[in-house]
Amino acid sequence: MLRMPEAGVRVEDLNYDEARFGGSEANVAVSLATLGDHVAYVTRLPENKAGHAASDRIAFYGVDTSQVLFHGNKIGSYFLQQGASRQKSKTVYDRYDTAYSTLKPGDIDWHTILKDASVFHTSGICAAISQSAADAVFEALDVADELGVTISFDINYRKNLWEYGADARETLTRMMQRADIMFGDVLEYEFICQHDPIPFRTPTGEAPDKEAYAKWFEQLHELCPRCGHMIIGVRNQVSPTHHELTALMLADGKMFTSKVQDITPVIDPVGVGDAFAAGSIHAAINFPDDNQRWVDYALAAATLKNRVRGDFPLTTDAEILELVDLGKSYTAEL
Repeated sequence: MLRMPEAGVRVEDLNYDEARFGGSEANVAVSLATLGDHVAYVTRLPENKAGHAASDRIAFYGVDTSQVLFHGNKIGSYFLQQGASRQKSKTVYDRYDTAYSTLKPGDIDWHTILKDASVFHTSGICAAISQSAADAVFEALDVADELGVTISFDINYRKNLWEYGADARETLTRMMQRADIMFGDVLEYEFICQHDPIPFRTPTGEAPDKEAYAKWFEQLHELCPRCGHMIIGVRNQVSPTHHELTALMLADGKMFTSKVQDITPVIDPVGVGDAFAAGSIHAAINFPDDNQRWVDYALAAATLKNRVRGDFPLTTDAEILELVDLGKSYTAEL
């Protein structure tokens, strides 16, 4: 996707020189490549300069783009106006009739692509654009299951994208039930489960209500019994430039929590959830038997993304491990 404008710029003052490439799954791919993992990105982009520029951009960071399909004339885009004071951020999507929206089952040779893969990652956004694209995602999930590939899923519920008539909650629930590793923020889990919010408006450094989350995890496990690692990201937005962030994970019948990270100033919050997902996938590959380190690593990756401009999480493994080993809150610096 193409993101416009740069952080801190209002939409009406947009200068197209400030546009950046990004998008949830692309962000995860770039982050994993930056962390040193071998990752291939699979999608459909338009057969024009914009499409090839997008592919070239993520290839620059070491992502394998050899399986990207090129067809059509339009790349997805979104316009972001970041919040200020008590004003919330606003996002306007333009995903209608894009190259990806025309994707359908049979277009991608999933058996060839996934035959040597250890993890297949997708998100709710992939099923939100069109029915045919959603069908292609479920086709990929079927092949991943057939080949024994671990399925990683980010709920990524974006209300404004679900315009083609599908029931977002029902579709996302079916995707969640296929996941071996799953993550999302509190609001996404609340939408799926129709769960009452669990307050996280505590003074800096205090943990959320662990007992309440333990009960919620029990309900989530009943909904998605297959999922071995279920992770919830929790954010308290004190102000647009001051966030508190923490994470909880259910694994092996136990709940693991990470310390609250106090982040100020927040430079660019876009892609924080994608950094969280990439950190979790990297942890699954590199230390699968250490659940505490897993959740701490994922949260540290998300924390550090807040100081990186643009969608791509470009924090290195060494930087993340340094924060994990500090075992204390992190204050991002300009």
